[in-house]
Amino acid sequence: MLSLLGTLLIGLVVGFIARALKPGDDKMGWIMTALLGVAGAFLATYVGMAMGWYQQGAAAGWLASVVGAVVLLVLYGLVKNNNT
Repeated sequence: MLSLLGTLLIGLVVGFIARALKPGDDKMGWIMTALLGVAGAFLATYVGMAMGWYQQGAAAGWLASVVGAVVLLVLYGLVKNNNT
């Protein structure tokens, strides 16, 4: 349980950093921001393992997690804009 809370807290921080780095107005709440940060960390870890940067079971670093979250934020914005 503590590990899940820690992951969500780190995801929230990563998501806020990603939202601060990406220009534009993103109207999403803090829950979506945390989910975006967690998903960004998972994306960075998966891509890092596929590219041979990380070993199985290793987590992506802060910078890679933020980059992954920014990529997901851009994709989210593109999908959201296409639906309106």
